[in-house]
Amino acid sequence: MTLSRKIVLILLAACLLAGAATGGEQFYQLAYLWIFLYAGSWIMSWYSLRGLSLVRISRTLRAQVGQIFEERFELQNEGKLLRIWVEIQDESQLPGSEGSRILTLIEGNQGRSYLARTRLLRRGVYPLGPTSLVGGDLFGLFPAEKKFPPQETLLVYPLMVEIRDFPNPPGLLAGGEALQRRTHQVTPNAAGVREYIHGDSMNRIHWLSSARRDRLMVKEFELDPLADVWIFLDAFARNHYAKPQSIESIQVVDVFQRELKVDLPPSTEEYAVSCAASIARLSLRRARAVGLVAAGQQTVLLPPDRGGRQLGKILESLALIKAEGTMPFRTLVETQVKHITRGSTVVLVTPARNRDIAIMVDFLIQKGLRPVLILVDSSSFGDPTVGADELGTQIQSMAIPCRTIKFGDDLGQALSNAA
Repeated sequence: MTLSRKIVLILLAACLLAGAATGGEQFYQLAYLWIFLYAGSWIMSWYSLRGLSLVRISRTLRAQVGQIFEERFELQNEGKLLRIWVEIQDESQLPGSEGSRILTLIEGNQGRSYLARTRLLRRGVYPLGPTSLVGGDLFGLFPAEKKFPPQETLLVYPLMVEIRDFPNPPGLLAGGEALQRRTHQVTPNAAGVREYIHGDSMNRIHWLSSARRDRLMVKEFELDPLADVWIFLDAFARNHYAKPQSIESIQVVDVFQRELKVDLPPSTEEYAVSCAASIARLSLRRARAVGLVAAGQQTVLLPPDRGGRQLGKILESLALIKAEGTMPFRTLVETQVKHITRGSTVVLVTPARNRDIAIMVDFLIQKGLRPVLILVDSSSFGDPTVGADELGTQIQSMAIPCRTIKFGDDLGQALSNAA
């Protein structure tokens, strides 16, 4: 029971007692007033949210950290009477969400809509809701609430930066044999023909074979002899460190400013994920087949492939991954390396500082692979252990491309320049 309702009931009881004790007519008239106010407020509250519907419409359900997410809230009054006020409460866990509003004087059989803009600051998956409609009477005696469960989910991809210069993995020897692995991509290596299946692209139809066999035939292709790029992301929980971040230190951003630099959280996990996403996009732009391996809260293993669809798969996996893995990074690499074709490039993204990293790099070289190391220096995040400089120097002595990332660095510049 609300405080205002208690006050009305106390005043009503006082008027009735005073009227009974003194016989004054004015006390009974006041009692009628409180009864009318109480009953009228209950009726107003009961009707305040009846016939109201709310719909949340978003242009896209996939976005990237740093972008602006736009969502339209549409409130429809299907009743015939005026709604004096309605409060919309956006209870989504999306950081910085500003979908809550108070709408007034909504006429019958009419609707209201507004656009909510949110600057995306954290990767992950966020249900768009729940959303509550709050109403009631004018005096707040009977608050009313109507809740709408979330209908859609927003997936926020990790931050990706532009890399100007990064070690380009060489292909196999010119004129070498194809890898003899079938692919849906069009490559210079035709492997044969097969019957047309609904959904095959028209540009893959082999017209001479189709005319000869009197039915549609399509060409099949094998992977061309270019080096694959495998990205190994270290998600072993013991290797990561996060600097404590207070609420006051979170940057307030302007949702109307399209070009705005968004700072990553002070966590080696976020920096490593952003590096992996940026390298994957760069390699796919170079027409390389890119694969992803990580062992976080669950193991992620994406075989190498090309194109925008593969980028979407990688970004979706990176958006959901958390550094909660129990498998050491060295064990993960040694387990999966036997499935990698010789000549491929292996990008290791890790904040680890132990000598296992140097052992892994030497192991990859012996397997005929080309390692590239991305070291996230956890000492710059406040980790009291030894920094990554000594390990980076040891790796460079092995003539291995290496990049060192520190807290607050411009990731695009740090990944473009050798450490």
